[in-house]
Amino acid sequence: MGHIGVKLARSLGADVYATDSGNARLSVVRDLGAEAVDFKAETVEDYVAKHTGGADFDAVLETVGAANLINSFNAVVLNGHVATTLALAELDLSWAHLKGASLHVIFMLIPMLHDKDRADHGVILAELAKLVDSGALKPVLDKSQFPLEEVNAAYDRLASGKVVVDV
Repeated sequence: MGHIGVKLARSLGADVYATDSGNARLSVVRDLGAEAVDFKAETVEDYVAKHTGGADFDAVLETVGAANLINSFNAVVLNGHVATTLALAELDLSWAHLKGASLHVIFMLIPMLHDKDRADHGVILAELAKLVDSGALKPVLDKSQFPLEEVNAAYDRLASGKVVVDV
């Protein structure tokens, strides 16, 4: 669902739309302050037309990866921006080219591993800490918690949401 992205965008004043499915998960989307879109009930073209009047979205944060990235290019405006946290896929990027869309791959650990611009990341983390401290940014966690000895059960549960493992 990219709930952290939803909260960050809302904190910056953006109108936010988020895709998910199932009544409980769509309710969480609405609770986060986004307009909930059921991706199983509507095609990309349908929800873009319904929610934007056909104008497409200025920017899309894509957190599912693989072929879903193509849906993001279909939903973004001409010369719009798509950011993804999961670009580990072989994809034909023709849709991005046809829209003149920019693609930004987010993997914040890479600059830190290469000791590049660490001070910039410190500034980013300090700003995030302010949002956390103010209560504007709070992760959605699965209610289940697992001791370290049950990490395999935690991994199995991961498909349902964020999981906490007590160490």
